[in-house]
Amino acid sequence: MQVNLHDAKTHLSRYVEQALDGDDVVIARAGKPLVKLVPVDTTPRRRKLGFMRSQGIATADVKGDFAADINAMFS
Repeated sequence: MQVNLHDAKTHLSRYVEQALDGDDVVIARAGKPLVKLVPVDTTPRRRKLGFMRSQGIATADVKGDFAADINAMFS
């Protein structure tokens, strides 16, 4: 994303948050790119969901193995 310098001054905190979230934010003057906002720490702030998908599979039959206990609690 490219924003003009005046807009960047007005909404700097918004653009810093977007840069921290991994978006490219370029600040320009008169349409000419001047600087790019980049985070100092390269570790992404957002966790990627599903990164361990199908790594562990539970094969236990919880309902069958604990049927007596479950029936005792709710009977």
